[in-house]
Amino acid sequence: MRLVVRFLFKTLVGFLGLSLVLVLLFKFVPVPVTATMLLDGNGITKDWTSLSNIDRNMVRAVIAAEDGKFCTHDGFDREAIEKAIENNARGGRIKGGSTISQQTAKNVFLWQDGGYVRKGFEAWFTVLIEQIWGKRRIMEVYLNVAETGIGTYGVEAGSRRYFGKSAASLTPLEAARMAAALPLPKERSVKNPRGWLARHGNTIAARVGVVRRDGLDACIYQ
Repeated sequence: MRLVVRFLFKTLVGFLGLSLVLVLLFKFVPVPVTATMLLDGNGITKDWTSLSNIDRNMVRAVIAAEDGKFCTHDGFDREAIEKAIENNARGGRIKGGSTISQQTAKNVFLWQDGGYVRKGFEAWFTVLIEQIWGKRRIMEVYLNVAETGIGTYGVEAGSRRYFGKSAASLTPLEAARMAAALPLPKERSVKNPRGWLARHGNTIAARVGVVRRDGLDACIYQ
């Protein structure tokens, strides 16, 4: 039993140390590849670009679509989590709940499935990046590793794929259409959305103005 406890203790210390090293490293160094990319049978097309070269409309669009409280929460939207728990208790399908910080932690350090085990690791990495990276770096990494299409990662590669131009000059509608597709990038069309998806993109485009008006992206540009 003592050997088992010692092994578990060493494993825990090793994991904590490695996770700290990786988070510190990626605070300054572009993330080279993720588990999601490696497991993608469609190949990998990506082009890391700094946040200063990504149009602010794109930042505002993902805040409008994914996480309106990005600048005010500590990595977790407790209200959204409570709603998800209540919905799950009723047997309904859980919708959302994850913040951009949580999605970034998952995308960079973990895998896409795994249930509560992965969620536990995700929470740990979310705390670390909130404390060590800060909001600007979290947004920069998120916009560079998020899947934006089949075999396509990051908004720069997505922008060039769909609009034939750099992410530095996206219009509110173009940014909104990319943001609308982020939850299901292999299934949702960016360039020619129809029906509900087109309306959803238009709604996000309108919310981009709200994000700008209310300064909901201010923490990123301080």
